[in-house]
Amino acid sequence: MTLGQVPAAGAPRQPGPDAEAATGGTRPDPRTEPPAGSPTAPRQQPLHPEDPYSTPPYGGPGPWAPAPLVQRPTATPAHGTVLPPAPAAVAPGGAPTAPAAPQDAERRPAGPHTPAGRFGAPDAPVGHSTAPEAAVGPAAGPPPPAPEPAEGGFVPHPGDGGPRPAPPAAPAAWRQYDPWSVPPSAGPVVLPAPRRRGRRPALVFAAVALALLAGGAGGVAGAYIERYGGIDDIKLPQVAGGEGSRSPESVAGIARAALPGVVTLHVRGNAEQGTGTGFVLDRQGHILTNNHVVESAGAGGEISVTFSGGQTARAKVVGRDGGYDLAVVQVEGVTGLHPLTLGDSDAAQVGDPVVAIGAPFDLANTVTSGIISAKQRPITAGGKKGDGSDVSYVDALQTDAPINPGNSGGPLVDGKARVIGINSAIRAADSGSGSDSNGGSGGGLDGGSGQGGSIGLGFAIPINQAKRVAEELINTGRATHPVIGVTLEMEYAGDGARVTEGGKAGAQPVTPGGPGAKAGLRPGDVITQVDGAPVHSGEELIIKVRSHRPGDTLTLTVQRDGAERSVRLTLGSSARN
Repeated sequence: MTLGQVPAAGAPRQPGPDAEAATGGTRPDPRTEPPAGSPTAPRQQPLHPEDPYSTPPYGGPGPWAPAPLVQRPTATPAHGTVLPPAPAAVAPGGAPTAPAAPQDAERRPAGPHTPAGRFGAPDAPVGHSTAPEAAVGPAAGPPPPAPEPAEGGFVPHPGDGGPRPAPPAAPAAWRQYDPWSVPPSAGPVVLPAPRRRGRRPALVFAAVALALLAGGAGGVAGAYIERYGGIDDIKLPQVAGGEGSRSPESVAGIARAALPGVVTLHVRGNAEQGTGTGFVLDRQGHILTNNHVVESAGAGGEISVTFSGGQTARAKVVGRDGGYDLAVVQVEGVTGLHPLTLGDSDAAQVGDPVVAIGAPFDLANTVTSGIISAKQRPITAGGKKGDGSDVSYVDALQTDAPINPGNSGGPLVDGKARVIGINSAIRAADSGSGSDSNGGSGGGLDGGSGQGGSIGLGFAIPINQAKRVAEELINTGRATHPVIGVTLEMEYAGDGARVTEGGKAGAQPVTPGGPGAKAGLRPGDVITQVDGAPVHSGEELIIKVRSHRPGDTLTLTVQRDGAERSVRLTLGSSARN
């Protein structure tokens, strides 16, 4: 093998046919001169001598020496990538020549790590050819002439005077660079993402939110531990409450239905004040209560009404009657009133369950329960004036539902939350007498020395009687009283009610033209029954009469001169403040 040698620096280069073709010199005429490559062919000299101050790699002198080509490399393909073969040049006469080595092979030396197939065989020494030995030495003969370039493809070549054919076109990756041309588009331009601002405030907010979350979680955990205890604390079993599962006829169901219509009254006037109860009659704001509850208000007193929900309003007296111990007051400008349903007191039976609602000792919305202990209990209350004008006569319902001072005027309701009575009086202990439920004393039911609390003997005005009186008070401002037109001897100790034989202050014992006179009653007659019910005293007779309306007809059993007779009597009417 004959190895080629790199010429020494500065040694004159012997141009050959390839060099002449590569430099673009003038091509000799083959008809007058020896063929290129012949030993006798003279070398054409440049028009100017060589410039001793020329700078490599520009070569020899000449005004046509161009600047070197500016080449733009592409990315080196990965190892093992198969490249397409370079196109073979065609020599004159149609014989293909060896493919031209890439220009990069001259400018980039091969090394031990140069991939094969791009810059020559691996580990090829610098300056040595990678062709076979037969193509390197002189025996290989002169190389074939360069291919004829296309017309207009001549470029100047430095160092020898004359144009030469242009070298083969460079691969697409090594095209001549034009600084004024628009670079080929390599795809859409991706702008860098804008820099986010406010990162630090975001971190601050995140830290604050985390702190708040941690604080809230700690507070919830602390509250849970405080309410329910720790993990190891003893927890006792408990049955879940059945809220809303009460029967409407139970005490709870009755109270739930009736409480919205019950009110508490605070009265002030005439240097007195008191507390009582009432209940709503209609949506016009009329409220029914006891007369002795609002009596202290007088003409210039104040009445404040508090509803079960806590709403308060001022009230005025519409009408009141001391004989029945009933009064009606009215509130204005109040919405959402809950009137209570009125029942039938005559239909009530002994033993029926009842519920009393009121404000005993100013404890509003107090509920007590019991039964109807008796019916038609004649009771009287009041009598503080001494003339009997303020005495109340009531054919009452007796109940063992606890009634205390402050319950006066409150409703006594049945098992369907219907009002059948107005709580008005209690029987006091120790004295055997009675007192009204507001703590006052007087009349046949009095007993100032008695116990102030309930002993299970409470009395309520029947709603049938109270309804008539309330309607009259609302419509006319006063109530009418049924009368029989006779004067009774209240001190009579015998059984029955005796008509006095001498009238008071010259008055007739039997009112002329009155109901008694028309029925044939005479002074000294003793009335023992009313409609078959026994009468034991004058008070009981008044109570029996007051339980009816004016115009009602009664059958009286009368004893006269040891004989018993029956008379029919139609009740008259009288108005009383």
